[in-house]
Amino acid sequence: MPALLLTVFVDTVGFGMVLPLLPYFAERYGAEPHVVTMLVATFTLAQFVFAPVWGKLSDRLGRRPVILFTIAGTAAGYAATAYADALWMLFAARAFTGAMASNVAVIQAYVSDVTGAAQRARGMGRVGAAHGLGFVCGPALGGLFAGADPVSPDVRLPFLIAAALSAIALAVAWVRVRESTAAESRASAAKRPRKGRIAAFREALTRPQLGVLLALLAMTPFAFSGIESTFVMWSERALGWGPAQNGWLYTYMGVVAVLTQAFVVGRLATRIGEARTIRLGAACIALGAAALLFADGYVMLCLAFGLIVFGTCINNPSLNSLISQFADPDERGTLLGVAQSCSALARVIGPVWGGMLFVGLGRDWPFVSAVVVMAAMFALAFRLRPGPKGEGEGR
Repeated sequence: MPALLLTVFVDTVGFGMVLPLLPYFAERYGAEPHVVTMLVATFTLAQFVFAPVWGKLSDRLGRRPVILFTIAGTAAGYAATAYADALWMLFAARAFTGAMASNVAVIQAYVSDVTGAAQRARGMGRVGAAHGLGFVCGPALGGLFAGADPVSPDVRLPFLIAAALSAIALAVAWVRVRESTAAESRASAAKRPRKGRIAAFREALTRPQLGVLLALLAMTPFAFSGIESTFVMWSERALGWGPAQNGWLYTYMGVVAVLTQAFVVGRLATRIGEARTIRLGAACIALGAAALLFADGYVMLCLAFGLIVFGTCINNPSLNSLISQFADPDERGTLLGVAQSCSALARVIGPVWGGMLFVGLGRDWPFVSAVVVMAAMFALAFRLRPGPKGEGEGR
């Protein structure tokens, strides 16, 4: 587990470095705001397609080989993005990187393999904390190497550094990450009938409560990605910010994520339960998105994004913990892959929706939309009940 967390951290540093830079990279090739959000959506569309594939393969072949392969592919994707010299090449490189970076379900399945149900939300939170710690370092480094000039930032160097960091993550994983599935479990998974994406999704919906969980899992990334994909353009227009200022704000968001997922998620889920934790998360995100409407500088933005990140960080581990309770050990990767596919689809639609609102109605409307979606999520979360495998089978 520590080696896996280190791998996640190093890989996320690279992802965090490039996240605030993509709009500047795309606008260099004449991309309009709605095209920039489509670039973000391309990454997550590839995740939607490949998340179930990697999850199913990890059930059959083991978690370790899939993790190694996807990290190697992520390094190659960052390098390809750095040398893209046309908009179509940038889209192609982001699609490939998204396909390789869609290994979240495999990592979550790894955590489910090595933890019991009572500790699973805490384990998911530790993975989230490693992601968050990567975001603490990543955006700050990306902004530092790109510079503060919003007109001509150096966007190539951060992508090359991100590729190098993914290569380091691959080396760590190769040496330290051990296989978490038993040979019997992989053999059992190999004997299961092969199902397509639609069949797997339909089967998942036949299980009680799982349809509600999948809907809830999609709502947070839909709202958050709509904000995230338009915020850099919002800050450029509203505040005159460049990569450095946005990089520091993303760093602050990473600090909040680390503290929340390392010290709050497990204790909160144990004390009040996953369902109440999810309702609290939805309320925090709604309040934070509403606060963005009145933001005029760092103080208000930190308050707003503090609430948004806190809510997101307590929602996702709690939802994935509940979803994992519906799966046997030899199908955890498959079911969590279906779940991550739903989440990725939301992250495809969210940026496109946010871009349409940004262009059509005004720069504040993605924030308004997030408030409405989170209010609906708060109401829907009252239907949650524990999964049938809540007693846990981890080790």
